[in-house]
Amino acid sequence: MDKLVIHGGRLLKGSVRIGGAKNAVLPIMTATIIAPGRYKIKRVPNLRDTRTMIRLLEIIGAEVSFEDGTLLIDSTKCDNPEAPYDLVKTMRASFYVLGPLLSRFGYAKVSMPGGCAWGPRPVNFHVDAMEQIGAETILEDGYIIAKGEHLRGGEVLFEVSSVGATGNAVMAAVKASGRTSIFYAAMEPEITCLCEFLNAMGARISGIGTNKLQIEGVSEMKAVDFEIIPDRIETATFLIAGAMAGEKVIVEGAEPNHLQVVLKKLQETGSELEVKKDSITIERKGRPRPISVETAVYPGFPTDVQAQWMALMSLADGNSTITDSIYHDRFTHIAELSRLGGDIRLKYNVAKVKGKERLLGARVMSTDIRASASLILAGLAAEGQTDISRIYHIERGYEKIEEKFQFLGAEISRESE
Repeated sequence: MDKLVIHGGRLLKGSVRIGGAKNAVLPIMTATIIAPGRYKIKRVPNLRDTRTMIRLLEIIGAEVSFEDGTLLIDSTKCDNPEAPYDLVKTMRASFYVLGPLLSRFGYAKVSMPGGCAWGPRPVNFHVDAMEQIGAETILEDGYIIAKGEHLRGGEVLFEVSSVGATGNAVMAAVKASGRTSIFYAAMEPEITCLCEFLNAMGARISGIGTNKLQIEGVSEMKAVDFEIIPDRIETATFLIAGAMAGEKVIVEGAEPNHLQVVLKKLQETGSELEVKKDSITIERKGRPRPISVETAVYPGFPTDVQAQWMALMSLADGNSTITDSIYHDRFTHIAELSRLGGDIRLKYNVAKVKGKERLLGARVMSTDIRASASLILAGLAAEGQTDISRIYHIERGYEKIEEKFQFLGAEISRESE
C-alpha cells in the first residue's frame, strides 16, 4: 500500500491543467447503455472510479478501451442488465446504471450502493422516480429490481435536490412514451453535461440548467462522440492550494462559471484572482482572512469543497465557521487536520475553526476523497514532513495529483508504506 510524503513549506508557483470531471463522466458512461452503438468520450480522467465503471460496463456486456484520456465504448452487445454487489459496494455511482438499464431492457437488477461511508444518501429518491414513470420495483436480497417494458411519461418531484436521482430519472425517461417533468431537479454542471450528451444522442430535454426538466420521450437514439467538462472540484482544490501556499498558481483548462461562489469566497480571503475564459490565476497575499461558509446545492458553496476550505481556514487570521447543510456528518477530516495543528471544534454540522499562524507536519490518514485533498493541502502548507496513508481514497477523485503538485514546485512523492 502506498502513501504520500510531503515536505511542506515550499511556495507553489506555475501552472497546472485540470482534467475532466469525474462526476460528469460516470453517468455519461452509463448512458451509453441506452442506445446500442460505438461511443468516443474524450477528456476522461484515469481514476479508480472510472476503471470501476469500466468493469461494470464490461459485466453488462459492453466492449471498452481506454487510452490517453479517451474512452471507446461499444454498447451493441450489452445483454446483462445486472449490477453486482461486488462492484456497486465500492462506488455509489455504480447505481447510475439503474435508469439506463431500465430504458434499454425494461428490466434492471442493481445492488444497493456502497462507496463513501458518510452521509445519508437514500436510494428511495431513485426508486420513487422510476415508479413515477411506470416501473415496478422491489427490494430483494439487497438488490433493487425494476421492471417496466413500457415506460410512460410522468411527474417526478424530489423532496430534496439529488444529483444521482436526477441523472437516473433523466436517463430512464428519455425513451419513455410521452412527457416527463422533473421538479426540483439538480442543477449541477454535471447534470447539465449529462443532459447535453443525451440530447446529442437524440433525446429531447428542455430546461437544462434549471430545476425543472422537461423530457419528451423518443423512440430512437444514437451513439455520439463527446467531450467531458472540466472538473470544478479539482479546480477549486488547486485554487485553495494557491491561497494557502502559492506564490502565483495558474489553473488552466478550467470553467470559471461553474465556481462563481468559490471564486467570490477566495477573493474575500484576500487572495488576488485573475479570471479568464478557461483559466484562473491566484496569488496569495499573506494570511487569509477568516471567511465562513455554508454548503448548499448548486450554485451554492459545494459540499465537495468543504474539507479543503477547512484546511485553508486553519491558517486564517481569525476565527470562522463551516456549516455543511448537505451531509451533516461529513467531517472525518477534522481529527486528521487537528493532528497537523488545526484548532477545530465540531458541534452537530457546524465546525468552528480558530486560525493559526502555522501547521506542523505529522502522520495522518485519508478517510474519503475530499478529506484526502484537505490533508494534502494542509501538508503542503505545514512545516516539516507529512505522511498521508490510505491514499486509495484520493485515487478515486484526482488523477496524478502528486505529479500536478510537483509541476507547481511542491516536494511531494508517492512511497511504499
